[in-house]
Amino acid sequence: MGRFWRSDARAEAGAEPAPLALYAPVGSAFHIAAICDRAETLGLVPGTGLAEAKARFLGLETLAAEPDADRRLLEAVADWCDRYTPLVALDPPAGLVLDISGCAHLFGGEKALMDDLLARLFHQGFRANSAIASHAGTALALVGHGDRLCVPAGAERAAVLALPVAALRLAPDLQAMLQRLGLKNVGALLSLPRAGLARRFSAGLLDRLDEAVGLAERPIGPRRPVPALLAERPLFEPISLVEDVERILFGLAGRLKIDLERRGEGARRLELSLFRVDGAVNRLMVGAARPVREPARILRLFRERMKGVGEDFDAGFGYDLVKLAVHDTEAMAEIQTDLSGESGGEDAFAGLVDRLGARLGEAQVLRLKPGASHRPERAGSWRPVTAGAPASWPAAAVGASGAPRPLRMLAVPEPVEASFEVPDGAPLKFRWRRALHVVRRAEGPERIAAEWWREADAATRDYYRVEDDAGRRFWLFREGRADPGIDPELQVPDGRPAWFMHGLFA
Repeated sequence: MGRFWRSDARAEAGAEPAPLALYAPVGSAFHIAAICDRAETLGLVPGTGLAEAKARFLGLETLAAEPDADRRLLEAVADWCDRYTPLVALDPPAGLVLDISGCAHLFGGEKALMDDLLARLFHQGFRANSAIASHAGTALALVGHGDRLCVPAGAERAAVLALPVAALRLAPDLQAMLQRLGLKNVGALLSLPRAGLARRFSAGLLDRLDEAVGLAERPIGPRRPVPALLAERPLFEPISLVEDVERILFGLAGRLKIDLERRGEGARRLELSLFRVDGAVNRLMVGAARPVREPARILRLFRERMKGVGEDFDAGFGYDLVKLAVHDTEAMAEIQTDLSGESGGEDAFAGLVDRLGARLGEAQVLRLKPGASHRPERAGSWRPVTAGAPASWPAAAVGASGAPRPLRMLAVPEPVEASFEVPDGAPLKFRWRRALHVVRRAEGPERIAAEWWREADAATRDYYRVEDDAGRRFWLFREGRADPGIDPELQVPDGRPAWFMHGLFA
């Protein structure tokens, strides 16, 4: 847990740096939002008006604060902190909360983990304060009020007694009121009756007090989902070659295979995280149309993904940590393999889909998802193939009589000029996109009523499957009144039947 600032690197070699402050608008005026160490030494404090600060401190250098850039930087640091724990939450504007439960022993203990984190951040150009406690509320109150604090379980109350009221992060007006009343530290608040505090200051103050002393849990919202399985490999010497990354990836996939086999599952979505020595993190996500756990197949997926990324995948000065995570799993039945270890019944289509998704992106390889609607345009929607197992199509999607649907559906039905022998009969010929088609064979009508719970004034449609004299097959429908799904300018105003082209069978 900590707050981060960029270290001041503006001073020239051998010259004393000028005091630096950032300002931001507060109401109709500018106020100091952040200051460097030298400005703090001179007596400047955040909240001072910009004009007053320039008048009091000659030579003060001021820059406009950029909250959006600060947040992007904070998110980048949060990504880097995934090397310590997958549970990393933002604490705006300049802090992070890390849940290191069950992770500290991997680094030699809580104190060793904190020292390693602060040392790495220092070498990246950041100054950080940190605190470790059994409760997030206690750690958030302590950070910035000591150097590398580590509070054992059960000592939360004693650790926060001497903290100023500002450590509770109360609203500015409430904090100012407590200061006027002489309640300047947490111990003074804890010594007062709880009932009186609740009546005077509302229950929000008691909640912050309980969180600070460990009587209540302060929930945190991790930025990224916690993976179902995770394998990692720290490296003594950084690597940058693709061949080295693939070799380590293959080994991590082999370790995950053991856990997946034990659970009787396969991976549907995997993520490779490569931590660069300069603090940046490169992430690659792949999905599989069918559950996978063979290291060779996982390696092929990521190899295709890396080819698709191309030069955007920059190793910088190298990677010192590689992680392979399984985010989605699915039950996977055991299959018989031959002597080479390969499955003789492997689905070639699933392998093709996986390679295309890894190279082009999962959003580019889609399948139709059935929907519970008789309206053709609502009977299916596109979704990535890797989003789950294909579902069976209901009868409503293929017509109540089992009639097939066209291979190609027009996004918007297009009007046609049709001639017919009787008003309710099939068309004899029609003109579509300036081309005249003579109907040789027709089937229908297939009547599809409006869905009254969605659109009360929708028209009933009579669909016909027709074939022209050239052997081309079309899907037309006729409607006799206003249809809200069609442009009003394309509809017949006097109530006569209007014909529309909705799909093509070939």
